[in-house]
Amino acid sequence: MNSGAIFRLFVLSAALLANSVWAQNSSTQLQSSDRKRADIVMTDLEPVLDGILDDEIWQQATVINDLHQTTPVDMGEPSQRSEFYVTYSEDYFYVAARLYDTEPELISARQMIQGGQTNFDDFAFVMLDTFNNNRTGFHFQTNPNGMRSESVYENPSSQNWDWSGIWQSASNIDEEGWTMEIAIPFTTLNFNPNTDTWGFNVGRDISRTNEEIAWSSFNRNANPSTSGLISGINGIQQGLGLDVVPSVTVAEETNHTVNDSEGRFDPSLDIFYKFTPNLTGALTFNTDFSATEADSRQVNFSRFGLFFEEKRDFFLQDSEIFSFGDLSGGGFGSSSNGMPFYSRRIGLDPNTGQPVDIEAGAKLAGRVDDISVGVLAVQQGDRVGLDGQNVFVGRVTSNVLAESKVGAIFTQGDPNSETDSSLAGVDFAYRNTRFTDRYTMTSDWWYQSSDVDGIEGDTKAYKGYVNFSTQNNGVSGSLSYTYIGNEFSPRLGFVSRSGIKQSSIFTNYRHYFPGSDLVRNIFTAARYTRTESSETDKLETEEVFWRVINFNTYQGDQLHLTLNYNHDIPTSPFSILGVGFTPDDYSWESMTLSFNASNNRAFSPSLSYQTGGFYTGDRDRIEAGIDWRPNRRLAFDLSYDFNDVVLPQARVISRQITLDASIAINPEWSWISLLQYENRSDTFGINSRLHWTPQAGEDFYLVVNYNFDSTAGAFRELNPLQSEIVLKYTRNFRF
Repeated sequence: MNSGAIFRLFVLSAALLANSVWAQNSSTQLQSSDRKRADIVMTDLEPVLDGILDDEIWQQATVINDLHQTTPVDMGEPSQRSEFYVTYSEDYFYVAARLYDTEPELISARQMIQGGQTNFDDFAFVMLDTFNNNRTGFHFQTNPNGMRSESVYENPSSQNWDWSGIWQSASNIDEEGWTMEIAIPFTTLNFNPNTDTWGFNVGRDISRTNEEIAWSSFNRNANPSTSGLISGINGIQQGLGLDVVPSVTVAEETNHTVNDSEGRFDPSLDIFYKFTPNLTGALTFNTDFSATEADSRQVNFSRFGLFFEEKRDFFLQDSEIFSFGDLSGGGFGSSSNGMPFYSRRIGLDPNTGQPVDIEAGAKLAGRVDDISVGVLAVQQGDRVGLDGQNVFVGRVTSNVLAESKVGAIFTQGDPNSETDSSLAGVDFAYRNTRFTDRYTMTSDWWYQSSDVDGIEGDTKAYKGYVNFSTQNNGVSGSLSYTYIGNEFSPRLGFVSRSGIKQSSIFTNYRHYFPGSDLVRNIFTAARYTRTESSETDKLETEEVFWRVINFNTYQGDQLHLTLNYNHDIPTSPFSILGVGFTPDDYSWESMTLSFNASNNRAFSPSLSYQTGGFYTGDRDRIEAGIDWRPNRRLAFDLSYDFNDVVLPQARVISRQITLDASIAINPEWSWISLLQYENRSDTFGINSRLHWTPQAGEDFYLVVNYNFDSTAGAFRELNPLQSEIVLKYTRNFRF
């Protein structure tokens, strides 16, 4: 199938999806009678965001106080009272909360850095499903320091925490507990202006008791598929819907090996325009990613490729619209194998990992009625040995049934070659969070076909996945089947392994102890995965994973024992850690014992020991970590990963040391440093970022990157290789 035929298939699929609204009309939402509901009214008042609830606006707001536990006791009575106040104006959605606590001196508030994790703190959250589709939504979270953290739901069970939105918050601790106020501009949200009812949820976590509380939930889940409803939203505005975001970057790069320095001045511009309240266009020029968080280093102990998460804001914006199918492996491990669109293919050299200039990019993403649309076009700059390439991604989905969706995707171009290439795929995601009174059923099916000039043969890939799960006492399980053709080649996607047929079955049993002060729950789980050649049907690999027992304590500590069996029958030579292996029939077993202290404590160590075979030899692995947060200004996360692999050919010792240190001067100023050492490459790297956020949407960065050679031994002699100093300022002007 040539690229023109694939593109016509994409257009045809989009047209068919536009006519699939009949399915949505036949089963629009979960029955409203099964959902909590609250009515809110517009206000012309405006609060002073200081964390003190003395503004008149909160006296007029709708009060929500009928919350319940989701953990440890599903639908149980919370240990502390909570009251949320909800209202809105023409421009803002407002939420405040009085979060009572009988022991306010024990409130945990150790995170102060904006956008950081609050899982170890007390926090409150607000979830908005602005399309009331039970599938997607916005999640806003704050702690007693007023720290902001936000995400978007890519589907009911998956949140993208790298998404960044503009909103304000303030918090305060007092003798009754703590309070919070947040203001969310409607310009931050996409929504359907033709409905006055949104999916809605609020809740809180109490760190010291590891207690989760929500207004609306089902089967311990509080997400868009289990949200309540708020009604009465009318007359809201998004202004002109125009965001202009200029940035200026000044940097100096030095190659210390040849003692050569080069300075650069890079202005860039991003423009966002809302054609409708739920359809946004974006343009980017001379895009700069110099302030992006550095990747954590990984050592590959398999013969297949590694996957790295996307961290760049331009690609994270509206990423939930471009997500395709369910690529998970079904419990305790997931696979991105077969991903049709992997944004890290754009703007990064796959050989060196270094940035490649993006001269211009355009994106259109949002919803039209029940249809979600995503279009991305990027012009990549030249690099050594390759002229700049243009790439295109198109994605469309339609809501069907109560919680499900059907979609299509099309990609065109190869950012890393001049070869003509394209891909088309379709997917169907079924969700039924109330399959029974205890179980949720999910099922995902997708099909893709690639078309690369000069490549013929089996270019298709498809998958089917069915899962029945419960978060309460009982058995859960899933089945999956994946087929990746030998010549399947998504040049804008990700394939770690092709030419396979893979079957997997997973099951687990969980049991809660609501009356215990020590053990919260225990569970056991098992997964069997069998992979055969798609051409010969011969066995290539199989794995048996058995989590024999997993103890979860009342405080959140975990202790677990795992047994693994691996069987690998490679048909061609391969190399791992620089050691060559010949085709053969390999099998080995291993055992892992792990302890993870709860992050709810200021000092939380972890330790894992694995021992057993590894191909023709043995492998011992020790993973140790210390997460220390002595107060709200300081945080240190130190990890050590040691591997001792003894093979007939060689003995390989791998050491990786990582220190993530952060200092929060106040909620506006933070200094985060990532230090990484890995003995296989004998390199030591530093990524240090000073970040000033005077207000949401305005950022100043001072970034220092340094790479050292330590061939004389770990930290004995550090010789600088490359360094970079970056100053970046960016400001969002919203109209």
